Amino acid sequence: MRLEFPLTTQLSLKGVSKSYGERRVLNQITFSVSPGERAGIVGENGSGKSTLLRVIAGLEMPDDGEVTVSAAGGVGYLGQTHDLPGDHTVQQAIDAALAELRALERGIQEAAEAQDMDRYGELLTAFEARGGYEADARVDKAMHGLGLARIERSRVLSSLSGGELARLGLACVLAASPEILLLDEPTNHLDEAATTWLEDRLREHKGTVVTVSHDRIFLDRVATAILEVEGGTMTRFGGGYTGFLGEKAAARLRWEQAYADWQEEVRQVKEFAATTAHRVAVGRAMKDNNKMAYDRNAGRVQSSVASRVRQAQERLRRLEENPVPCPPRPLRFRGTFAPGTRTGTLVQLGQVRVAAGDRLLIHGPNGAGKSTLLAAIAAETGARAGYLPQEVTFDPDRTVIETYGGEAAALTATGLFPPDALELKVGALSVGQRRRLALAMLLAGEHDLLLLDEPTNHLSPTLVEELEEALDGYGGALVVVTHDRALRRRFTGMEISLSGGCVC
Repeated sequence: MRLEFPLTTQLSLKGVSKSYGERRVLNQITFSVSPGERAGIVGENGSGKSTLLRVIAGLEMPDDGEVTVSAAGGVGYLGQTHDLPGDHTVQQAIDAALAELRALERGIQEAAEAQDMDRYGELLTAFEARGGYEADARVDKAMHGLGLARIERSRVLSSLSGGELARLGLACVLAASPEILLLDEPTNHLDEAATTWLEDRLREHKGTVVTVSHDRIFLDRVATAILEVEGGTMTRFGGGYTGFLGEKAAARLRWEQAYADWQEEVRQVKEFAATTAHRVAVGRAMKDNNKMAYDRNAGRVQSSVASRVRQAQERLRRLEENPVPCPPRPLRFRGTFAPGTRTGTLVQLGQVRVAAGDRLLIHGPNGAGKSTLLAAIAAETGARAGYLPQEVTFDPDRTVIETYGGEAAALTATGLFPPDALELKVGALSVGQRRRLALAMLLAGEHDLLLLDEPTNHLSPTLVEELEEALDGYGGALVVVTHDRALRRRFTGMEISLSGGCVC
């Protein structure tokens, strides 16, 4: 393993692997990001996205491979958790983020006092390239754009909420304006206005951005390339998020065609083997007028037939030993009520009424009572309700297939779990895998009413796209709580807003 920082390539990984115990998270990852590119890293929860970002940042060492990072303007990293001392003030956090610029500023002053004009010019060039004169203005803009303008700089960090700390960390990284920005889920804890501000800020960034995100609108607006981490490997997609979706859809069509071609070839080979065994020659059956020829050539003909049958059987054996896997079926929720065909009330809870076929989106700020309302609806309704809470709890000692409670073929057909994962203990699953299991169990039943609390959490963007299509085709009643901007924009139906536990 070699970690190096040459001056030729800005950011690249070659054959990088990383394991935790027996679990290999990254397996021979190779890719590069060009100067000025904005790359979005996507994948399931637990697939290794954050690990990959920490390896790039130099916070974790790979087990094998080469990491090359070169950035004269510095590298800034934002993780999902902060490590700032709780007794430090907001101003101290800002000063720590701007430490390199402050050091350059001091160096300029010292060089000027020493009349070292060569060093003075070198440091001044670096300071100006980093936008040193605008650093404090960038702090103010970031604090305002991320909703922190009213927080006094003298406040200690321990007095801030988790969301405020996350936004402060993001503001500090952006204010430092390093050449390479490494951001892990930067839209977490941001409202829509702050997220839009961040998108605009990153689009204006003169350097390189590599960001892990599950926010599809953010990816669509910011990313110029998508890096998908799956099964320890990585695939690069150009054309931003829209190009990523297009290439994934095209790959799915190729898979479906390859499977259809494989099935057809198997059918033809079986048919050929069966029919050839009953023929004396290609296109010639034995008749009275060719009986003497048949008798005279019987040995040779039968040998030829047998040879062709053996060839067909061998071809069939190879096809069946190397099958094209069946593509997973599109996700589908099963319900009995089509919109407009029934008008009966499924549940009435205060001001909230849900009738058969209704589609209801509940939104509001954190702590408004959205999840509480959804849980109350699940408890009160007499309809067959499928309920997906934010936090799913399973017996950790049961296997995936035991928890699912259905046929293994039915679970694997959804594409949510491969066959080799069915005997895993639920306690060993990632948050995203547990979310997939809960979703699979929901798909297995028939429901008059679906109650979904943040259904897109911890799922990959491609799975979320599939989930949305399944919801579009669902005929029963639907109540959704979500912060997902893309899902909210696509949603068709009624909307209600909660504030302080009340419908407004």
